[in-house]
Amino acid sequence: MTAEQLQALLAEVAAGRTSPQAALERLRLLPFEDISFARIDHHRDLRQGYPEVVFCEGKTPEQVLAICERLEAASGSFLGTRASEPVADRLQARFPRLVWNQLARTVHLPAMDGSRRPAPPDTILVVSAGTSDLPVAEEAAVVAEVFGHPVERLVDVGVAGLHRLLAANHQLRQARVVIVVAGMEGALPSVVGGLVAAPVIAVPTSVGYGASFGGLAALLGMLNTCAAGVTVVNIDNGFGAAAAASRICRS
Repeated sequence: MTAEQLQALLAEVAAGRTSPQAALERLRLLPFEDISFARIDHHRDLRQGYPEVVFCEGKTPEQVLAICERLEAASGSFLGTRASEPVADRLQARFPRLVWNQLARTVHLPAMDGSRRPAPPDTILVVSAGTSDLPVAEEAAVVAEVFGHPVERLVDVGVAGLHRLLAANHQLRQARVVIVVAGMEGALPSVVGGLVAAPVIAVPTSVGYGASFGGLAALLGMLNTCAAGVTVVNIDNGFGAAAAASRICRS
């Protein structure tokens, strides 16, 4: 249940259109619902400003479906990350309105009324170093959009061709937060951090040849940045970057 839904329910009770007993039934599952293999945190939206997001990887399609059904029943929507095609197919059969982004590996059921979550109008800019980094960058972009933020994308502007990044200097400077996604040696966030005043959230990816050690080289490079104002999330964690950017915009 979102904060807006709870406020509407309380208003219904105050106006006498909903009985306290009926409201209690709707609130009974707060703060969580136990379905044996998962304890679904319906209270998270009230605590943190956005609901629980389903990490689909490692779960069976049936488990993901059961969790998403409970989230939809409670709030009317859900978001899942790291979803495989079998998971997406299973959900789409149950929820025809499902939005499946194959590149980002996200599954999203929008609210029935089509409304977006209220958020400040500040733009989050998602920058990707290379085309191979797009799955992680798109995950960040989709999550930020679902959380209600205007999102712009700047793709394939890695340091191997620095002029491509410099040509987008105006776009960089207009963003409230910049998420920079890069693999290989992970140098791009340091360059962006030296160009903008906005917070920069660096996302290392597992893209690269053997000595990149599955993204570890990019992670260490980003952690050792000399540019002030750059923070780093875990390897391939586009979701974590979007969540952090959302909190910065809402603060």
